[in-house]
Amino acid sequence: MGAFKFDRTAFKMMTFREADAANVFDKSVPYAERLRQAYYLISQAYGFNINTPPKMDRKYFSSRKMNN
Repeated sequence: MGAFKFDRTAFKMMTFREADAANVFDKSVPYAERLRQAYYLISQAYGFNINTPPKMDRKYFSSRKMNN
């Protein structure tokens, strides 16, 4: 992946038509590429490295089988 810079000043008011034309998550983009782009944005927003994501804290999540 290239060196991208997260630009927080890139947003502006647009009409629906302009916003639709500027959509990078268009239906023509494959799902794998959409997920890669979304994961990059999430990593930038939460401040972690893509190559070394944080571990999930399992003490806040548990699952068990329901008894009938």
